[in-house]
Amino acid sequence: MAGVKRKLDLFGVLVLSFAAGNSGGITRDVLIGAIPPGAVNDWRYLSVSLVAGVTTFYFSPLIVRMWNPVLLFDAAGLALFAVAGSSKALAYGLNPVMATVLGMVTGIGGGMVRDVLLAEIPTVLRAELYAVAALAGAAVVVIGHTLQLPAAPVTAVALILCFWLRVMAIRRGWRLPVAKFNDRHDSNVAKAASNDTEKS
Repeated sequence: MAGVKRKLDLFGVLVLSFAAGNSGGITRDVLIGAIPPGAVNDWRYLSVSLVAGVTTFYFSPLIVRMWNPVLLFDAAGLALFAVAGSSKALAYGLNPVMATVLGMVTGIGGGMVRDVLLAEIPTVLRAELYAVAALAGAAVVVIGHTLQLPAAPVTAVALILCFWLRVMAIRRGWRLPVAKFNDRHDSNVAKAASNDTEKS
């Protein structure tokens, strides 16, 4: 939808679709040494991304009307990717901290690459809780693994926590504090420069 809104052609939308769906997992796999990455080695990743891209390109008005369910699916996908990413990182022997980080990267990496391709500040760095929700879900998986708790209930708790945080952030506008920047100094500098130009 980001590509459609910016009037990209079909190829551009498909590129964004693949990037958004797979960049996080590719980044994780490269960093943990799972080469070639699953998204490159298995044709189904590409196929699903292309089907999603084509569907969005030709049926974008319908998707806009279904935007709330789309956001719920996005929250569910975030939870699934974060939990799966941290689990795979642990399976490859990473330490708990980096396994948590890579779980988050798996969940948010695709959106970040999408926004970079569109020359925008990544949404995950400025919108409602997104990266934090992924980080929380990944952290639960890692803590459960460290404490040697049963995998199934830990995974369920991690999925529910990440999904709940993201949904509540969407509905209630939860977000981290944003830095306040006083640009008075910059405006004074600009005025001084303007005055100097007029005098010269």
